[in-house]
Amino acid sequence: MATNREELASDVQGLHQATLSLFADLSLDGVLRRITTAARQLVNARYAALGIPGANEGLEIFITEGISKEEIGQIAHQPLGKGLIGQIMHSGKTMRVKEISEHPKSYGFPEGHPLMHSFLGVPIVSYGRPIGHIYLTDKENAPYFTEHDQNLIELLAEHAAVAIENARLYRELLKKEDDLSRRNEQLALINQLTNAISSSMELKELMGDMLARVMDVFDSSVGDIFITGENKDQFEMVVHCCDTGPMWSKTIFQREEGFLGEVAQGRQLIWRRDFKTGTYFFREDILEEGLETLVGVPIFSGANVVGVLNLGFYHDRLSNDRDVGLLRAVAAGVGVGIDNARLKRQVRQIAIAEERERIAMDLHDGIIQSIFAVGLTLDSIRTMIRKNPDDAIFHLDHAIDSLNDNIRDIRSYILDMQPGRFLGTDFKEGIMLLSREFEANSLIEIELYLEDGAIQHLGLDESKSFLQITQEALANIAKHAEASRVWVSVRELDERIYLQIIDNGRGFNLQDTQELLGHGLSNMEKRTHQIGGEFEVVTSLREGTTITAQLKINSDLDQTQPLS
Repeated sequence: MATNREELASDVQGLHQATLSLFADLSLDGVLRRITTAARQLVNARYAALGIPGANEGLEIFITEGISKEEIGQIAHQPLGKGLIGQIMHSGKTMRVKEISEHPKSYGFPEGHPLMHSFLGVPIVSYGRPIGHIYLTDKENAPYFTEHDQNLIELLAEHAAVAIENARLYRELLKKEDDLSRRNEQLALINQLTNAISSSMELKELMGDMLARVMDVFDSSVGDIFITGENKDQFEMVVHCCDTGPMWSKTIFQREEGFLGEVAQGRQLIWRRDFKTGTYFFREDILEEGLETLVGVPIFSGANVVGVLNLGFYHDRLSNDRDVGLLRAVAAGVGVGIDNARLKRQVRQIAIAEERERIAMDLHDGIIQSIFAVGLTLDSIRTMIRKNPDDAIFHLDHAIDSLNDNIRDIRSYILDMQPGRFLGTDFKEGIMLLSREFEANSLIEIELYLEDGAIQHLGLDESKSFLQITQEALANIAKHAEASRVWVSVRELDERIYLQIIDNGRGFNLQDTQELLGHGLSNMEKRTHQIGGEFEVVTSLREGTTITAQLKINSDLDQTQPLS
């Protein structure tokens, strides 16, 4: 009796130790192996196994104890879920057999399997659902397993069910953490791409930065980006990234050529793991280096495919909906980046063209008109030299001063693209300087009417434009009007500021002679529109000409600073 009590106490202690060991490892594989080992040790079985049923009939996992790897290698196949194992799987009940071969449900052993005699099979049940089975054979030092052995294993199975569920929950938690980590990486990628797209990087630098980030997130081995260039029927490699060189033997593909052409023509992402057929134009040694998976993603600009992003993997990379969706989003971002880079380049080109036009207009309205005025003065000096040498010398000195002023203006344009004639003066001083030069160079009388209140409402840009309009108008009068008198006024009326230049010259037909006036009228009109004003020319033959530039008063403007 004492011996039985000691054996019972030993069994209880063994069961306690066994159940504690089940929770020392949270990995599913580790828990299953601990259950198998504990079951074998508890009842002194020679062989132990644990089976986990799969989605279909049969066993998804089968773990053994007491049989060597060499012996396992000689067995034709693992259990198929038939015979006694199948009986337990279908009934969900414990089975204890003294001799396996004598049981009517015995299916026999596969070739190479060691012979076994006694058998104990116990289901592992969680919430009424079988999640596994413990199999024990050949009790050592006894012909068969006892009811006491069965009770011990059934108790172990109850704890095993909890341990297995915990391990599965832990595995799901790890999977979710991994998924969360990947999602964070993907969100970081999208955020980085968004920042890169909105940056001022050049197109090639932008593409290289994007490709490096994508390859890092997808852990790809090689990658490149091709986009259309000047020739819309070709794809040209912009960037590639890999240690051993590019994937392809070519850097330019026709739109329908090779793998890139397939992606572009199909307008769909291609995820390929078989390169046995088709013309790919791989570099000679790329397959030898271990390329196993190739992904091509079309890059769109609007409805047009303008490029292809390629990724290569030196391992068998399976696709999933999340990766496919992310790659499509990345390609869309690359497409936006290409559009932005090209738009920025166009904006720069337009800005250059506009700046050239501005410089041409400034030169025409300023320096060229001043030089022309000097030419008129020199022409008049020829008639003065004999009749009035003193006046001729005076006007000659004035012409020399004007030429020096023009030289300074040209130098100023070269250095900072700003005319220097009126620097340091305010609007009123500038108008008076223009009028003095005009009278001296053209011998035409000029009368000024300048309202201080109106001038105070002119901002810096408005003042410059009004001065340049006045200079252009006076130059046209000197060249074409044959006038004897000019009136220049700046006044305020009905909350608007009016600049008017009126001459009593011969006038002209605006439609017939506009080309003869060169850029003058169009420049004046453009300058007026640039400051938000309205421009008007009233003229007729033998009735003189009136030029008017007007703009609304802006109360925020206060012309108190010199032109600079």
